[in-house]
Amino acid sequence: MTPNLERLAIDTIRTLSIDAVQKANSGHPGAPMGAAPMAFVLWTRFLRHAPTRPDWPDRDRFVLSAGHASMLLYSLLHLTGYDLPLEELQQFRQWGSRTPGHPEWGLTPGVEATTGPLGQGISNAIGMAIAERRLAFEYNRPGHTVVNHRTYVIASDGDLQEGVASEAASLAGHLRLAKLTVLWDDNHVQLDGPTSMAWSEDVLGRFEAYGWGVARVEDGNDLAAIEAAIEAANSDDRPSLVAVRTHIGFGSPNKQDTQKAHGAPLGEDEVRLTKEAYGWDPDAHFLVPDEVRDAMREAIPAGEALVRDWEDRFYRYRDAFPREAGELRRRILDLGLTDGWDAGLKRYDVGEELATRQASQAAIQALSGPVPELFGGSADLSESNLTLVKDAPDFGPDEAGRNLWFGVREHAMGAAANGIAYHGGFIPYAGTFLNFSDYMRGAVRLAALAGLHVIYVWTHDSVGLGEDGPTHQPVEHYAALRAMPNLWFVRPGDANETVAAWRVAVERRGGPVALALSRQKLPTLAGTAERAAEGVRRGGYVLREAPVEREGRSPDVILIATGAELQLAVAATDLLASDGISARVVSLPCWEAFAAQPAAYRDEVLPPAVRRRVTGEAGATRGWERYAGDEGAILGIDHFGASAPAGTIFRELGFTAARVAAVARRVVRDGLRGRLPTLNPGHQPVGLGLGQAAGDGDHPTLGRDEAGVDRTTSSDPGHS
Repeated sequence: MTPNLERLAIDTIRTLSIDAVQKANSGHPGAPMGAAPMAFVLWTRFLRHAPTRPDWPDRDRFVLSAGHASMLLYSLLHLTGYDLPLEELQQFRQWGSRTPGHPEWGLTPGVEATTGPLGQGISNAIGMAIAERRLAFEYNRPGHTVVNHRTYVIASDGDLQEGVASEAASLAGHLRLAKLTVLWDDNHVQLDGPTSMAWSEDVLGRFEAYGWGVARVEDGNDLAAIEAAIEAANSDDRPSLVAVRTHIGFGSPNKQDTQKAHGAPLGEDEVRLTKEAYGWDPDAHFLVPDEVRDAMREAIPAGEALVRDWEDRFYRYRDAFPREAGELRRRILDLGLTDGWDAGLKRYDVGEELATRQASQAAIQALSGPVPELFGGSADLSESNLTLVKDAPDFGPDEAGRNLWFGVREHAMGAAANGIAYHGGFIPYAGTFLNFSDYMRGAVRLAALAGLHVIYVWTHDSVGLGEDGPTHQPVEHYAALRAMPNLWFVRPGDANETVAAWRVAVERRGGPVALALSRQKLPTLAGTAERAAEGVRRGGYVLREAPVEREGRSPDVILIATGAELQLAVAATDLLASDGISARVVSLPCWEAFAAQPAAYRDEVLPPAVRRRVTGEAGATRGWERYAGDEGAILGIDHFGASAPAGTIFRELGFTAARVAAVARRVVRDGLRGRLPTLNPGHQPVGLGLGQAAGDGDHPTLGRDEAGVDRTTSSDPGHS
């Protein structure tokens, strides 16, 4: 392109962004106006992409971490020929459009990641660069390079202020991810005003200390300087950060370099003045000059040529390495699993005792061969989470092995796992304590929103972790995580259920799966070897039928539990039987999968006619009312835990088989006609409430009666 045509193309990007935001009366015009030159240089001179084949596996990845500048990306996608017509830009931020306020992966062709929450995109990109290096290590051969692409990012001031970006950048520098280049839109302005109000650090110095190559472009409109900086970054053997000094709202006579250009339309009058400053017709809206369209659409034949070249190379690779080519195709194109992938998973015998984290470790090891795409690690807890693939090399600065060491960077781990999933070719997993899922929740939420296939290995799943105490004991986490749409939270009750949970985690498509695993040993229960595989897949199942059910009669009560508390429900049935009370035991490890089952199946597991139920789980009681019903009792913990051996904690909090049986007796005999007293007066209060129908709010708490019997729920911590 000539310099004049390049300037015209850049101003087209700017005016499309201005017009879309103004028409929507909502959005962020300033960043696209300032960053358009650097984006133009990147997309026209460096980015290897194919608009007609946006899923081409060896394309470069571009991540707009500054997701609020989404119109910058949508303008580029439209101009370069992706399936995003001008009408979609005119429907920016409107119901049903493919141009939402922040980019969404899977909705808009060419969008590589769902971004907007600041810091996530740059951290996703680090996962993409990890994935590229690992995949290249696995499949490239001398004379046959079939995996060779880069990851580019445009990041904002806010991105670099977020803690997750600092965690991820530190990791990227350590790993020397040389195929990662970040362009920093250094415009000195954020939502509240100048960045100097809250930020005075030496950002390039910080990244240099992380192990990045750094550079500065003083003029964000100097295309030659931007090009030279990107070329230098791409030749570095480290990840690179290029600070490009831009001007937010560039060209706006009254709003350039102010926060007024950040998060609101310029206004009709200012739009006219800005277009006049660009030399444009102020009355023309969504204008794309023919010469700009023709020049930018050269990306279509150029991309098709790139794809043909790659396909030719892949076919030659297939001839030379047919097994590797078939495996690579399965992982990046077909996306299926190998036949018999789960054949090596162990089946455990009744009575075997092991923590579910140990059963998880055995499952990871068994799957490591037939599922080579399983790839991950933990946040400095591999010896506790048991996520290590034994006898496998590490992924580090000088090697691209299988075991990832994330360090104490839970949020970066979650975001990088998302990036690995976005990239394709892998099923990433990430491990930490369940309590610290809070530290990575922002990334988990985006995995659920984007429908990413990520597995979370969250161990030490309850007060049963023991002596580390309440700082490490998750009690509210089950409820909080179950509230997240599209996250499947699975809490297996023994080793066989854990194996089944891993099957679910590997097979599921369209969203992440969280495995909540015990630190303490649990017995392998009768029936799980035969029933868990199908039962866990369906989210819940009948583990033990009441004896009277064989005679065609209904049980007196249903005991419903998850995780370590499942063994208590099973043991309680024998205690109840001695009193002539017949109890069914239902394991409910995954509410989300169970809710997705047909009503007939759910009614088969939890017959509506059997209204007397007891639920047991060592966590917050919120949500259990949907299963306890209006004649059931909820056994849980609505307060923080304590520091003591696990057995002591469970006993003191009333989580014993005898307690479950005692509660069930009252449910059956009294029908909950009155308030149910706790059965451990003088000990730590336990959450035990009357069940309610879903949607009726929290279950009632139990108070202390006139006789001094402790009827409180777990609302009072009390353990100190």
